[in-house]
Amino acid sequence: MRSIRHVALVVLCAALSPLASAADVANVAAASDLQFVLPDVVAAFTAQTGREVRLSFGSSGNFRRQIADGAPFDVFLSADASYADALVAEQRTRGEGVVYAVGHLALFVPNGSPVQADAQLRGVATALSDGRLRKLAIANPEHAPYGRAARDVLMRHGLWEAMKPHLVLGENVSQAAQFAVSGGAQAAIVAYSLLRAPGMEERGRMVVLPAADYAPLVQKMVLLARAGDTARAFYGFVQSPAARAIFARYGFDPPPATPAPPARERPRDRGVTHTSLPATTRVPVAAS
Repeated sequence: MRSIRHVALVVLCAALSPLASAADVANVAAASDLQFVLPDVVAAFTAQTGREVRLSFGSSGNFRRQIADGAPFDVFLSADASYADALVAEQRTRGEGVVYAVGHLALFVPNGSPVQADAQLRGVATALSDGRLRKLAIANPEHAPYGRAARDVLMRHGLWEAMKPHLVLGENVSQAAQFAVSGGAQAAIVAYSLLRAPGMEERGRMVVLPAADYAPLVQKMVLLARAGDTARAFYGFVQSPAARAIFARYGFDPPPATPAPPARERPRDRGVTHTSLPATTRVPVAAS
């Protein structure tokens, strides 16, 4: 596994190094729940400053490991504060980092699915028990914060053990959403922000899940040690009222009034083998 990660890191470094050596371009590693909101934030930043930002999306846990292995990123926007805090503890950052948003989880049911969408997952439970639900997509809980949150919800409703054989695990939350959109799953528990993408209103039904059903998705960013002027400027812009207004359009809450305490990295889940807001509405769905 270590050798595979090393090869992947070499490829990543090779891809990013021409940009790093060119003009001051900020290379940003971002959690995949930001796939639609962050390009809008970058567009506003570039319009204001004329500076260039390059985005890479993936699971927060994978990025945390890549950065620790030397991947050439300047800013890391994690979907889980613990991954950012781990890099701070390892002295790979400039400063302690800041919380930039709080995310939400939602159940998505694509058109044609026999599953009913409701906030208490009664429709999911019924479809699972009578055999109509064959596959449910979530992000991999081992390294994706939204996957862990989905696991929390399933456990809270007593569905986790029965659901394990029916899970389709996405490498990240965006891939999990795509599994449902493409017909690979009859439902998905994914980031609400991905369901706010424009132009996808007719792809399915959704319901935002109660925040009390899972650990808060406190999302934190850090400025990494190699950051240049553009990265520092972008890091500041993400904290601005203009950027926070864009995050709000995609369903994120603003940072808490008081800073969140440092979180510890969570242990990997070993139980899986790889195989308020309005009621149900139609919303856009991520198509990655």
